[in-house]
Amino acid sequence: MRNLFTSAVAAGCLVAFISAAQARSAYDGSWDLLFVTQRGACDPTYNFSVNITEGVVTHPNLVKFRGKVARSGVVRASVTVPDKYAAGSGRLSSNSGRGTWSGYSGGARCSGYWTARRT
Repeated sequence: MRNLFTSAVAAGCLVAFISAAQARSAYDGSWDLLFVTQRGACDPTYNFSVNITEGVVTHPNLVKFRGKVARSGVVRASVTVPDKYAAGSGRLSSNSGRGTWSGYSGGARCSGYWTARRT
């Protein structure tokens, strides 16, 4: 259950990279992501890679989500799966990013930070 929640959190933060309003995004390419839990009973860390093409993030485990990255690099996203929710925000630059996330799995609350690095 913790892995599913952590995956949901990760997917939610990843979706923050989505930008439906622009054709070619300054954030297109491959990114390595690291999620760190600072509070709560979630896995301590979780990492994986995603690809962003024309502002849209692709990853095989994405679920119901909402997310955007502004031209300034400001990121906001959320993800919902049964009995789980996570939201994240932060900022991307041309080659890296950082932000925070928080959410819950059943009655357990978790929070932490995420980092991104273009590969």
